[in-house]
Amino acid sequence: MQPLCRRGILSATDHLMKTVCMALLGFCFVLSLHAVTPAPSLVVEQDRQRILRAADKALEMAPVSLTQHRSPLNPGTEHEFFSMSDYYWPDPDKPDGKPYIMRDGQSNPGNFNEHRKALMAMRDATSALAAAWLLTQDEKYADKAVQMLRVFFVDAATRMTPSLDHAQAIIGKPTPDRGTGLIDTLHLIEVPLSILTLKDSKAMPAETFDALRQWFADYTKWFIESSKGKNEAKAKNNHAVAYWVQVAAFATLTQDAALLAECRRQFKQVFVAVQMAADGGFPLELGRTKPYAYSIFQLDIMSALCQLLTTPEDNLWAFTTPDGKCMEKAVAFLFPYLKDKASWPKPPDVNAWEGWPVRQPALLFGGLVFDKADYIQLWRTLKPDPQEFEIRRNNAITQPLLWTSLLPTTPVVK
Repeated sequence: MQPLCRRGILSATDHLMKTVCMALLGFCFVLSLHAVTPAPSLVVEQDRQRILRAADKALEMAPVSLTQHRSPLNPGTEHEFFSMSDYYWPDPDKPDGKPYIMRDGQSNPGNFNEHRKALMAMRDATSALAAAWLLTQDEKYADKAVQMLRVFFVDAATRMTPSLDHAQAIIGKPTPDRGTGLIDTLHLIEVPLSILTLKDSKAMPAETFDALRQWFADYTKWFIESSKGKNEAKAKNNHAVAYWVQVAAFATLTQDAALLAECRRQFKQVFVAVQMAADGGFPLELGRTKPYAYSIFQLDIMSALCQLLTTPEDNLWAFTTPDGKCMEKAVAFLFPYLKDKASWPKPPDVNAWEGWPVRQPALLFGGLVFDKADYIQLWRTLKPDPQEFEIRRNNAITQPLLWTSLLPTTPVVK
C-alpha cells in the first residue's frame, strides 16, 4: 500500500480501518522495528548510560536562576528574562553603534546570552534527572530535579517572572510589540514533561506541583494576551511554529483543552497547509541565509508538535491535506541531506555550517511512526550532546525518553 500522505483524501474504508487501529492503539502501544519494540525500550537501549552520566553530573550542580546574571542593558528587574537579538550588530557608521543593524544569519558573539544559558542549564539538568528517575526510581534524582525547578520557577528570591518583555532586544531601537524574542524560551518545552514525569515521585509534593503548574499557566496567559505574543503567533515562518509548540507544551501541563485544540488547528491549517511545500520542504526556511539549519529546526519543532498533540483519535503524524502535504513527506524531504550533508543542493549556511546535523529528534520520531529503520539508524549515529551554543540554542529536545514514554509515538496506519 502507498503511504497515507501520497494517497490524497482517505476513503471510507481507510477511515474505518484507521478508527479501529487507533482504538486498539489506545489499549496497547507497540511498534515494528525489525521486531516489535516499544519506543521507550529502544531509547533506553540507546540512551541509558548517557542519561545516568548527565543526571549524576546534575546531582553536583548548584541550582541556577536568572538572578545570578544581570546585564546593564536589561531595563527590567533581576527576575525578568533578558536577551539581545541574535543577528543585530553595532552600526559601524554610528559613533555609539546605535541603533544596531541586522546581519541575517550571523549571530553577534558580543551579545548577552547568560539568561539563555541559565535556562538551558536548568532544562538540561532537570530533564536528565527526570529521565534518570524514570529509569531507576531513585529518589535522589527526583529530589535534585524538584529543588532546581523550585529555585527557577517558584522561590520568591530567585524565580523567573512569567513574562518575556525584554527578550531579543535591539539595542538603540524600542520594540514594544516585536514578538521575535518569544522563541528564546523554546527550551522550556521539555520542562512540563519533566514535571509530569516527577509528579508521582516522593520529592514532588502537591503544593510544589501546583505552584509549577501555576507558573506555566501564568506564562501561557502572557503568551496569549500580550502584544508580543499576538504578533509572534501570526509569524509566517518557524517563529509561529516555535510559538505554538511552546503553547502546546505548556497547555499539556495545565490541561488546557481549548488551547490544545487551537494548537492542532494551527498545525493542520497553517503549518502543514501553508508553510509546507508539496515536496515536504519549507520554502521560507529554504530562502534564508542558513537554509540547512532552519530546515532542520523547523522539522524538529513540527515533530515536537506531533508528539505533544497526537491522540488515538487525532494522529497528527498521519494528517494529510487534500493536496497531499504531510509530515511523512517533510521527514523524507530532509532525510537524504541529514544522511549526506554534501548532497545539500544549496550553498552552505553562513554560520555554524560545520555543526549540523546532530541527533535530530525528527529522525527518531519519524522512524518510529513511519517504521523507517534507516531514520533510526542515522539518529543513533549522530552526536547527541552538541556543545556549540549556536547549535544548542536550536535544539529544544534533549531527552527523547521523556517524549517517547510520557507521549508514546503513535505509528501511522497504512
